[in-house]
Amino acid sequence: MGRILAIDYGRKRTGVAVTDTLKICANALGTYPTHTLMDFLKDYTSREQVETIVIGLPKQLNGEPSESMRYITPFVNRLKKEMPQMPIVMYDERFTSTIAHQAMITGGMKKSDRQKKDKVDAIAATIILTDYLQSNTIL
Repeated sequence: MGRILAIDYGRKRTGVAVTDTLKICANALGTYPTHTLMDFLKDYTSREQVETIVIGLPKQLNGEPSESMRYITPFVNRLKKEMPQMPIVMYDERFTSTIAHQAMITGGMKKSDRQKKDKVDAIAATIILTDYLQSNTIL
């Protein structure tokens, strides 16, 4: 069984999360410099069976794509070209950074640690993946 990998894409750094092989829970893999993301994905998918890549789709409150789509679209196009067999899903990521900050506060994380944006990005990727898993669960 393969995993599902989620990406919270950013211009400088990108949060990555992955499921277990049973696709029950999502775990943060970490945050990676965006300029190295493609190499990381190729390496990771060569070592681990990944069935799908879920990429956070940034939207504004009114449902329109946000300004950051102009950075994400070229990455998605490159990913499709370099990994043509890999299914890629865009999934709404509205409020994931806010939810990630709230989760860090609730979890008792120190303020100095909450200010480290790399932690927020990894948690946001985990939230995207968790939401994606929940949206695909058959009740």
